[in-house]
Order: sequence, then structure tokens, then C-alpha cells
Amino acid sequence: MTVLGCIADDFTGATDLAGLLARSGYPVSLRIGVPDSPPQDPAPFEVIALKCRTAPLADAVKDTRAALKWLQAAGARRFFWKYCSTFDSTPQGNIGPVAEALMDDLGTAQTIYCPAFPENGRTVFMGNLFVGQQPLAESPMKDHPLTPMRDSNLMRLLAPQVIGRVGLVDRPTVARGADALRAALDGLAQHGAAHVVVDAVADADLGRIATACQDMALMTGGSALAMPLPALYRAAGLLGDSDARGARAKVGAGAVILSGSCSAMTRAQVAVYQGPKFRLDPLDLAKDDAGAAQEWLAAQDLARAPLIYATAEPEAVAKAQAQLGQAEAGAIVEKALAELAIAARDKGARRIVVAGGETSGAVTQALGVTRLDIGAEIAPGVPWTYATSAGHPIALTLKSGNFGAESFFTDALRVLEDT
Repeated sequence: MTVLGCIADDFTGATDLAGLLARSGYPVSLRIGVPDSPPQDPAPFEVIALKCRTAPLADAVKDTRAALKWLQAAGARRFFWKYCSTFDSTPQGNIGPVAEALMDDLGTAQTIYCPAFPENGRTVFMGNLFVGQQPLAESPMKDHPLTPMRDSNLMRLLAPQVIGRVGLVDRPTVARGADALRAALDGLAQHGAAHVVVDAVADADLGRIATACQDMALMTGGSALAMPLPALYRAAGLLGDSDARGARAKVGAGAVILSGSCSAMTRAQVAVYQGPKFRLDPLDLAKDDAGAAQEWLAAQDLARAPLIYATAEPEAVAKAQAQLGQAEAGAIVEKALAELAIAARDKGARRIVVAGGETSGAVTQALGVTRLDIGAEIAPGVPWTYATSAGHPIALTLKSGNFGAESFFTDALRVLEDT
């Protein structure tokens, strides 16, 4: 029976969450989209990956409610709504409205919001989100092509998205421990605060928050907030012993790297990669599709792990969006990378590295992957996963744009060799 049911708003976020939960040694199952069939042999930790971060709000709410029903059928009574550690959203949503819809369905009057991931440099202090030492609105996220973040204050970001009142539990309260945090949440509930931002600047803070909130019907946040939960559930008698092995599978040696992310870190990762590279330009794709890239890929030696990327500087992204429209520019790139993923698989690629949340969703859906088993972690929040595509066993890693070191692409392939 499932102990914790998780819903993630994009595919890289889902693998991030699944990878951190898998550190516990307990089985973690990652589903791509809401399964068509009822739960059979569910894992203690089930994660459903949706592609709803930038979807129309009505679609996002509908999809997450369907995921909730499936997870309830799997036996879950505690739930986690996972979004990006940079709180990627617009003034209309989708973070707050989805949380409010899930609260309604669960009949709960309060939840918390904590996107902090200190291990990856994401912290929350006095309700303000920091990326490293930069406030969110001064970080490269201010130029995100789909969800530019121009305010660092999570309460101001959240308030326009929800109907209920927004509150804050600050770091001094969190530092006093789980009992103080629980008392603060109770006090806020008495004053009608349904949506509570909680500060966290260190892993110890996440442990206190998880301890205080482990019995909540719904928690929301970044993946790191869920990491302490397996040990807490085991201590509460909800889980037995873990085997601490993780998934492993033998796959072929051919590899390909596909990058649609335009984050600052992914730009650096593309720049330092030493293998063969081909750049996709949305303006060229709009005229001629991906024919040139297909020809280039067909001529490559997959043992050298060729990289195909649409990663570009903010100025180039803005130019393409101005000519094609924001949604169309993104859709053109996703379609091309999805087609190239199929071509690479059919050519023999069994190790596929994907950078970018929207790209990961497009590629995974194109490959027909519906379930992933979680394997070795490459970087905090980025594991290898194993699946089947067109009858072939494949290893797939889905990297959020800003995650990983500059050497990530090389690191990923080396980690797979070592497992």
C-alpha cells in the first residue's frame, strides 16, 4: 500500500523528488501521467509526473485532481504537491490554485509552502526565496522564457493565486523546533491562514518542518522537504525495513544528450561539453523542421554521446519568441527534440540525458514511457531512471535546468558506467 502519494508539476521535478525519496532505500515508483488502469502492486512512495507547470489553469487542476484520485486508490492518505524550488509560476498560478483544489478534495483547511532546497542553494528567509546568495528576482530566473520571476517574496507571489489567506512561519520559529512550528501553524489556522509559507535555510530546518507536518493531509514544496519523510514514517510504524538497493538495469552503450533548457547552468553545461554538438534554432525549425538535425544525428557515433541543444542566451530566446510567439517557439523546440529522441533510440541510443522540464515531458511522452524505476543519483535531485521504450530497456535522466555541475553531462554518463 502506498504511504505517500506525490504529484509533480513537471517531469524533471518528479525525478528530482523520486530520487531524493529513493535515498531512503524504500521502493519509489514514478508514473508518467495518471495511469489508465487502477493501481496494481503500488510502491510505498508513488510519484505521478504531470506536465502542468505552464498548462492552462483548468487543465492543471483537472489533471492533478485525477492524480489525487489514483493515489487515493493506491492507499495513500498523505499527499505531497511538488513544484520547482524556484517557485516557477505566473500571477494566475498554477501552484496556488492546484494546492487549493487538492485541499478542497481532501477536506483540509491548511497546507504549507516551502520550496527550499539548501543542498542546491535554494533557501527561504522571512518569506523571501533565494537562489544561492541572490534573491529570486535578481537571479537568472528573472529571465525565464515561460515563468519569469520578478518578485522574491513568496507571500506576494502566492496571494493573487489563492482565495484563502496567506501566512508565514519565520526562521526564528522554525529554529525553535517542531513543537514551536506546530503551535505557530495552529495559531495561524485560528486566524484563517490556509496557505502558510515556511522559512528554511538549512537541511535541519527541513527536518523540523517535516516532523511538524508529517501528519498533514497535504504538504507542498520543493523535493527536499519530502526527503525526511521516509524516516519519520518508519518511526511512526507506517513502513517496514528498507533494502537500500535502488534500481539497476543493463542497457546498451549508445548515448544521446538532448537539451531544451535555457537556464544559466544548462548554458554553462552545454558550453563545457566536449562531445559533438548540434544547435537547434527555433527560427530555422519553423521554416524547415528538424531535417538538418536528423541528418547530423544519423551521421554521429553514439559512443561519443552527441549533444543536440536549443539552449540559448536570453536575447536569442526573446528574439525567437518575438517572431514566433512564446508558446509556439517552445512547442517547435519540444517537437523537434521529441522527434530526435525517437530517431536516436531507433539508431541505438539506450542512454538518454535530457535537460529542461518541458523538454523532458515532450521526450518522455514521445518515447512512450509510462513508468520509471529510480536508480543512482548523478547530482542532488537528478537520478538515473530505467524504463522500456518500444521494447528496448533504456536509461533516462531528466535534469531540471539549473541542477547539476557544469560537467553534468559527462558526470551522468560516468555514473551510469559505475553502477
